[in-house]
Amino acid sequence: MALFNKTELSEVRIFEKAAAIETAEGKTFDIFLSHSYSDKDSIKAIKQTIEAMGFAVYVDWIHDSHLDRSKVTKESADLLRKRMKQCRALFFVTSSASPGSKWMPWELGYFDAFKQRVAILPILETPAVTNEYKGQEYLGLYPYVTKDKPKDSDKLTLWLHEDSNTYVAFKSWLDRNNPVKH
Repeated sequence: MALFNKTELSEVRIFEKAAAIETAEGKTFDIFLSHSYSDKDSIKAIKQTIEAMGFAVYVDWIHDSHLDRSKVTKESADLLRKRMKQCRALFFVTSSASPGSKWMPWELGYFDAFKQRVAILPILETPAVTNEYKGQEYLGLYPYVTKDKPKDSDKLTLWLHEDSNTYVAFKSWLDRNNPVKH
């Protein structure tokens, strides 16, 4: 199983929807991507990669482009709460830029208290030879995300790990099944 890394994400060919505006009104999403806007190119690649696996992904500046990310306002917070209620899980995308985010800790805390389906999606600077991830401080409390093909399939999917030997398929985790030792 593999962790996401900047090298591989930079190689994902992004297919922009020509003149199409994605809207979040009335939709349900599998994943709310909590991230630093500084990682926007990687976020586009992650969104596209995960959607190719069959999951719906919400990204605030794509679906609600009118939000002013530079200001923390009651209106922005209210809209983000509404969008998080439309999502089944939150992936906290951690990178070298994420500690500077104003919104990420708030989104994590809100979603964890509301739905308890939070996972860490690390973006490594370089490819790793292991699928082990140790989150710093409170990030280590949550499972982390990898991608790989199941044994009985050639289709890439997401996995949630407590450690390299304790994991569950993302679809199963969404249905409240926790990682198990393999």
